Amino acid sequence: MHATVLTPEQIERIHQASLAILERTGVHVPHDDMLRRFAGAGASVDTAAKRVRIAPALVERCLQSAGKRFTLYGRDVDKKAQFGAGKRNYNSIAGEALWVDRPGEQRPYAALRDVATAAVLGDALPGLTIVGAMTDPQDAAPEWRAVAVMAELLRHTTKPITFWYHDRASARFLNEIAVAVRGDTRRAAERPLCYPFLEPISPLRFPFDGIDLLYETARLNLPVPIGPMAQMGVSAPMGLAGTMAVENAEILAGVCITQLIAAGMPVCYGGICHAFDMRTTQMIFCGPEQAIFGVAMTQMGRSYGLPVYINVGLSDSKRPDAQAGLEAGVTLAYGAAAGADIFGHMGICGVDQATSLDMLVLQHEVIRYVESCQRELDFSDEALALDLVAQLGPGGTFIDTNHTAARFRKELWFPQILDRQFFQAWLDGGAVATEERCVRMKQHLLETHHPQPLAPELDRELTRIVEAAKRHLRPR
Repeated sequence: MHATVLTPEQIERIHQASLAILERTGVHVPHDDMLRRFAGAGASVDTAAKRVRIAPALVERCLQSAGKRFTLYGRDVDKKAQFGAGKRNYNSIAGEALWVDRPGEQRPYAALRDVATAAVLGDALPGLTIVGAMTDPQDAAPEWRAVAVMAELLRHTTKPITFWYHDRASARFLNEIAVAVRGDTRRAAERPLCYPFLEPISPLRFPFDGIDLLYETARLNLPVPIGPMAQMGVSAPMGLAGTMAVENAEILAGVCITQLIAAGMPVCYGGICHAFDMRTTQMIFCGPEQAIFGVAMTQMGRSYGLPVYINVGLSDSKRPDAQAGLEAGVTLAYGAAAGADIFGHMGICGVDQATSLDMLVLQHEVIRYVESCQRELDFSDEALALDLVAQLGPGGTFIDTNHTAARFRKELWFPQILDRQFFQAWLDGGAVATEERCVRMKQHLLETHHPQPLAPELDRELTRIVEAAKRHLRPR
C-alpha cells in the first residue's frame, strides 16, 4: 500500500483539467516537423503561432502506446536502474554551472575535470543507482560539451549515467559513444546507458532542441523522462491543484511528442512542479508543498501506468546542515512511501545554485536511512524467538545470546555520517559536527575508491569520438 494525498476523484479532476488545458489552450511547439506530425494525428495546429491543441482522444492513444517499463545499464551491465518494476532509484544531479569545494566559500565555475571527481564519488556511493555528471563544465563549448561529459563519466563509473543533452547534432556523437561501449547498435538499444531529459518550459511551451534531439535518440529507442518545472504562482496558478493540472498537461503533451516521433518510445512521468516563495522571490525546493507535490504527482503518474520521477530529497540550504537533513529526509520519506521510481537530482546546493559533493554525501545518508525504513520485516519463527523468550523469562537479557549476535547486523541500520556516541566519546573525538563528517567521508572516498578502468581500446575510441565532435560541432 502506497502513501496517498489524492482521492480517486481528485486524480480524475486533475486529469480532466489537464485535458481541458490541452484542448482549449494548447501548447507552443516551435518545431515544423512535429507540427506536421500533430496535424497528421488529428490535432488542431496553428502553424503561424506554432500552437497545438490536442484532443483527449489523441492523448489517450499516445498514453496507450508509450513504453512503461525500461532499464538503464552501466558499462557494467550488472549495474542497472529499473523503471516501472517497483524499484527505487537515486541519481546525482546531471549538471550545474557552479561548483562548491567547501560550503560557505565562493563558487567557481565547474570544469570538465570536476566531472571525473563527481563520477568517482557517485561510483563509490552504493545507494546511487545512476551517476550524474553533477557539473555543466564551462571550459567546454556547449556544442560539444555533452560528448566530452559522457566520455568522462564512462571513464570513472561503471553505473548508468546521466547528464544534459544539448541538441540533435551532438546527440549523434552521443549515440556513437553508446554503440562503441556496447559493441553494436542493437545492443546499444537493448541496454541504454543514459536518457535524454525533455523539459517543457512552463507554462505550456516546448524547446526546439529538446524536441529535435529526440529524433536522434529514438534511433536507439532511449527512454525519455518528461519533467516540466511549473512553479506555483509564477508559471502556474497559485494553488497546488492548479499547478498540478498545468504540470500534468505539459507532461501529457510531452508523451504525445515522444509517441509521434516513435510509437512505443519509453517515457518516465516527471512530476517535478514546485512552489514559489513570494518573500524571497525564489523557487522553493523542499518546503511542505514539495512533500505534497511528490506524493500527489506520483499518484498521477501511476494512474497512467507510467514510471515516475519526483523532486524530493533535495534542500533549499546551501550546506549539509540541519535544514538540509530535515528537508531532504522528510520529502524523500514521503516520496519513497508514495512509490515513485526515482527521486530528485542529489548533490544540488540550494535551488540549482551549485553542485556540492558534501551535500551529496549527506543526502546519501538520507537515502540509506529512508531505504532502511522501507525494509521488509521478518516474521519468521527465528525472528519471533518464542523459545528464547520462554528460556530467559521475566527480567532476562538478550544482549549476550547467540540469537542477538547472529541477527543484529541484519536487524539494525548503522549510520556512516550520523552521530550516536556517548557525549564524552564525542567530545574526546573532537566534537565533530555533521558537516565536517560529510567532508571527511567525501575525502576518504575520493582518496580510496578506484573505479574499474576502461579497456584501453575503448578509451582510445572515446577520445577519437570526442575529438571528432570538437572538430565538427563548432561554436555557432
